[in-house]
Amino acid sequence: MRLSTDTLKNLPDGVAGPSYDRRALTPGILHIGLGNFHRAHQAVYLDALFDLGLDHDWAIIGAGIMPFDRERREMLDRQDYLTTVVEMSEDRRDARVTGAMIGFCPVDTQSIIRQIADPAIRIVSLTITEGGYFIDATTGAFDPQDPDIIHDAQNPTEPRTVFGLLLAGLALRRQNGHPPPTILSCDNIPDNGRITRQALCGLAAMYSPELCDWISRNVAFPGSMVDRITPATTDSTRALVKQRFGIIDAAPVACEPFRQWVMEDNFPLGRPALEKVGVQFVQDITPFETMKLRILNAGHAAIAYPSALMGHAFVHDAMADPDISDWLDQLMRREVIPTLQPVPGLDYRDYLDTCTRRFSNPAVRDTIARLCQDGSNRQPKFVLPTLTAALDQSRDIEGLALEVAFWCRYCAETADLDDPRAAMLARAARDCSDPPAGFLALGDVFGPLQHNAVFATAFARHIKALREQDARTVLRRYLNRKEA
Repeated sequence: MRLSTDTLKNLPDGVAGPSYDRRALTPGILHIGLGNFHRAHQAVYLDALFDLGLDHDWAIIGAGIMPFDRERREMLDRQDYLTTVVEMSEDRRDARVTGAMIGFCPVDTQSIIRQIADPAIRIVSLTITEGGYFIDATTGAFDPQDPDIIHDAQNPTEPRTVFGLLLAGLALRRQNGHPPPTILSCDNIPDNGRITRQALCGLAAMYSPELCDWISRNVAFPGSMVDRITPATTDSTRALVKQRFGIIDAAPVACEPFRQWVMEDNFPLGRPALEKVGVQFVQDITPFETMKLRILNAGHAAIAYPSALMGHAFVHDAMADPDISDWLDQLMRREVIPTLQPVPGLDYRDYLDTCTRRFSNPAVRDTIARLCQDGSNRQPKFVLPTLTAALDQSRDIEGLALEVAFWCRYCAETADLDDPRAAMLARAARDCSDPPAGFLALGDVFGPLQHNAVFATAFARHIKALREQDARTVLRRYLNRKEA
């Protein structure tokens, strides 16, 4: 059967679907950056809540400004914004059609601005990737020199960026006398609520100090920690859904069974009762966020580059390689976990064990290539903060420096680097010979770490080894090293 509202009542056996009437749903959330992760995470939680008969005025409207969003909108529109979500474990495949999304803005700035200004929208949530927040790597502050930011400050009614859209929508909302929505980042960046506020207020200050002041006083930016491994949809995903579950879905999502969402409870215009479906609301998101960024996200980065250099295509295959699994375990236990502050109720070693099991799930078929992409944005968010903390605490950094060296070598050897700074990275990595400091001199990636002599010395030693020997030999040298 082809997925649509009309066919929901005839879902094949073994496929769950909404028990609620989707025609009775009304929008409360605008989500910008509607990709696979959102549909496997936030939309799944809301679908579960609606299934309890609760909060049907919090349905999702999607939005996006990227070139691919137009095709995604058309694809989802043809199936009434329904998504088949398949949870993949080693011995099970569980499918559910979710219906929490009821629309998708036309992919043009004015439509999205009007939607932000609609008083029915009480939350605007974001998944715009780690690189979408205009952070200066050297200072950690907002970067007002980005050409798109300069454009949006000078052309506020024709913005190019998500923050330009938010600013224009909030300005219209203020003009019409409506209170502002909560802005909720669901991206993997440290302190994402504060960073979102920083970007929006930074742009507002360039355009209108008065509007900036209004935003500072009235808009809430709660922090959140989100987690679910969700690979890209492929033809094999679509084939699985068709052959195993009997559904023709142009945009299904496959994901792991595990999911987690922790949020600060700061929603002035109200929020859906997501605590009833497993979301955890806390006063301070920081310890949860730091744990995930430095163990799970940094763990993904740590296995990505040596696995690619050693020829692994899938994450579960890499984790079945004892050298890779031992590398992840030793790096985290020796160098990452010791930098984390003890927090009652959080067991970092148990969390690492959980992450290891999740990475090893063969059913998800997550790719090493996905983990390798966008390194110039992910390394400063996931790996370099731990390196900085370890240096500040005079701790061992051999493995952390080796991780950066693996990334550098990957940039040098990969012909089609998937990174917004691809040309710059490849050039610096290939020129990284003697001395190797040119790669570390990429200030918008390494920030103050580019000047750290201890880090530079360790990095140079590892780069020299990777020029002379293969990645596995260099990796085994670290694994056989005595505890520092």
